[in-house]
Amino acid sequence: MTARSRQSGKPAALVTALVAVIVAGVAVAMAVGSASAGQRSAVGLWSSLAAVVWCLTVGAVLLQWRRARRLAVGLATFRTKGEVALAAVLRAEAATAAAQADAQAARAQAAAAQREAEAARADMLAARSEAVEARSEAAAARAAADDERDELALLAEQSIPEVVRRLRAGASVETVLVAHRQTAHEGLLALLAKEIAYGERQRAAALAVCATAAGRMQALATSMHAELREMEHRHGEEVLGDLLRLDHSTAQAGRMADSIAVLTGARSGRRWSRPIPVESVLRGALGRINGYQRVRLHSASGAAVAGYAAEGVMHVLAELMDNAANFSAPPAEVHVYVEELHTGLAITVEDGGLGLSEVWLRRAEQAVSGEPLDLTTLSAGTRLGFAVVGALARKHALAISFRPSSRGGTGVVVRVPEQLITHPELPQSQAVAPRAEPVALPAAPAVSAVPALPRSSAVSGAVEPPSPSVSSSSTAPAAPAALAGADGLPRRRRGQTLAAAAGATPGVVRGPARLPVQAAAPAARQADGESPQVDTAGRFGAFRQALQGAQPATVTAPSVPLTTPAADAPADFPNTLEDNT
Repeated sequence: MTARSRQSGKPAALVTALVAVIVAGVAVAMAVGSASAGQRSAVGLWSSLAAVVWCLTVGAVLLQWRRARRLAVGLATFRTKGEVALAAVLRAEAATAAAQADAQAARAQAAAAQREAEAARADMLAARSEAVEARSEAAAARAAADDERDELALLAEQSIPEVVRRLRAGASVETVLVAHRQTAHEGLLALLAKEIAYGERQRAAALAVCATAAGRMQALATSMHAELREMEHRHGEEVLGDLLRLDHSTAQAGRMADSIAVLTGARSGRRWSRPIPVESVLRGALGRINGYQRVRLHSASGAAVAGYAAEGVMHVLAELMDNAANFSAPPAEVHVYVEELHTGLAITVEDGGLGLSEVWLRRAEQAVSGEPLDLTTLSAGTRLGFAVVGALARKHALAISFRPSSRGGTGVVVRVPEQLITHPELPQSQAVAPRAEPVALPAAPAVSAVPALPRSSAVSGAVEPPSPSVSSSSTAPAAPAALAGADGLPRRRRGQTLAAAAGATPGVVRGPARLPVQAAAPAARQADGESPQVDTAGRFGAFRQALQGAQPATVTAPSVPLTTPAADAPADFPNTLEDNT
């Protein structure tokens, strides 16, 4: 009897005994309950004895049932073991028969193997002879493969690069293929050379078309610029603001044409035969961008840039200023600093934008690294500013680097090499110019202000001292002597701004020479009953005097935003005199 059968039989016996006890108790209770009061004790006694006998009988029956059950289980176990033993005996007999059959098969296989071994010996002898032949053929094939590999290496490392280099240098296909006649890959080289030559012709044609278009745009911008300059001098106040805006837009269009010329390898901009002061270069760059109102210049340098490189440096600074202004949300300002170094000049452009991410910083550094320009890297949505800066930096040996700005954005440092920088010396002769007395001019009516736009036309010349016929309101005190050149124009000291030099120069009012002549015109018109007209030159002179912080002549007229360039600046530089501060 297994443990599981014993465990399952015990609860069944207990349940049966419990049921027998409950039945006996219920029977005794019913018998006692149905007997009369006098017979209850006798009935209860006999009923209890009957119940005990019943329980004993049930217990004996249960014991016999359990014994019979154990015997039946034991018999079944013995029967199962006997069947298992019989099956094992049968399996052993079958295994013995199978072993005998396997032994017979093995003997047959051994005989067959012996026959096969004899056949294999014969095959091996034949294979040895074939192997000798195959070895010789493999050696020949290996030698041919080595020769082919050498030819391919020569083709990939020398022939193709040489063909591509000579084709890009301008040689014809026939000239290039002369050195590669009677070669194994002559046809491949011919096809490749024709395709490369066709691509180079397409590239050269596209660049020529773009360069021609850029040259025409430059000529058109220069022509429009000259016409606008002439119109600014010819027309009055009512259209001056529009002309200034058109002048500024024309300057930006000219910069875009110069950028296209730089990218296509054409001639970009103009060249000067004399060095251009750094201050004029900065203001020339400032006049070519859109957000010039938010750019602040900080320069005390007296250095000048070589004339042949001034346009390139100016274009580089214009692109960097425009980029900084575009990516700095108004009213954030862009600050430009100039520092003289032993190895040249460092110009820093700092903005207050969000800065460059790591990906864009790497792209910008690669664009301005000085590597040859690859136009295929410029997609339709790519900004061309950094590509133009890189091309000009490579041309003029400029060093461009990026760093975090102290204002939270990005700072770009342009290092101009020493060979492009000159330091003009002050003239030996110094003269003291007489101080002009303030001239009292009649008040002019209010006129709408013209927005301050960088002008590309130069307003040069100093106001002549007033004639004795014009009454002066007061006599100004004597001012300290200032440096003057051989031509009588004021000269600034090194490290001094143009405004400070002009303000410290006695007797010089930086304005149009027509101002004293036209000053009395409004009074004459008022005397005749006509409405006074504001003179453009008078307004320009009043604005410049207020901007310079000097003691201007008493001119009561609305100030028009106009600035005057340095005396040695080119005529198309923006005419701002102070650092927009």
